[in-house]
Amino acid sequence: MSSAKTGLSSNAPRDGGLAVWTPKLTPAIGVDLTPEQSLACAFRILAKRGFSQNIAGHITVLRDDESMYVNPWGMWWDEVTAADICVVDTDGAVMSGRWDVTPAIHIHTELHRRRPDAKVVVHNHPYWATVLAAVGLLPEVLHQNDAMFDGDLLLVEEYTGEIDDAQLGADLAAQIGDASVILLANHGVIVTAPTIEEAVFKSASVDRMCRLAYDVALLGLPPLEIGAGIRVGMKKSMLERGSAVFWAGEVRSLIREYPEVLD
Repeated sequence: MSSAKTGLSSNAPRDGGLAVWTPKLTPAIGVDLTPEQSLACAFRILAKRGFSQNIAGHITVLRDDESMYVNPWGMWWDEVTAADICVVDTDGAVMSGRWDVTPAIHIHTELHRRRPDAKVVVHNHPYWATVLAAVGLLPEVLHQNDAMFDGDLLLVEEYTGEIDDAQLGADLAAQIGDASVILLANHGVIVTAPTIEEAVFKSASVDRMCRLAYDVALLGLPPLEIGAGIRVGMKKSMLERGSAVFWAGEVRSLIREYPEVLD
């Protein structure tokens, strides 16, 4: 097997995204989703793609009044329906819903409070990302799709146990700063985004990035470089063009197989 380097290494900036090419029309979902239906779909999509660990994990979506939609404690991600979604206030107290929510809601309340761009916050323990987090490694951008994470990755190295009150949540939010994809040592992953489409696309993609980094490391060979200038354009293309298309395709597939998710 050859290890000769012939990869992309240009640092000349290349534009990308909708400024370069905008599709005239893309396949639609076919139904208009309520916020609760969208969030229920997000849980099932990510569960199918391995971004989950049995009882763990939560996703919040900020509402206009700064309250939040969230999943109930004790419900598996692959069984959530729209009717199961809870609403909590800015301090995590349940305002509506049939069940309680996790005390780890403070991961979300404090990020939403400090980050106007973080309209959606996703947290769980996907396996390959957790493998890297356990040894304190961030994955490199080794594939063009990984460029969506370029400049946005952060490792929080110190494990402090369960985030179960507002002060611990505030401390974590301060460490996170403006990063949008965070690996938590010995714990899991947080993804933030301005929309549910982008949040789900990034969450569904990050674990593959981490598995690729792990497998490449096993080869013991230096990876080919994707130049910084190329990564800039690819990031725009992946997020600006890919988020909505990925979301629509995943939701269509989900509704065909599990129409009850919208109930």
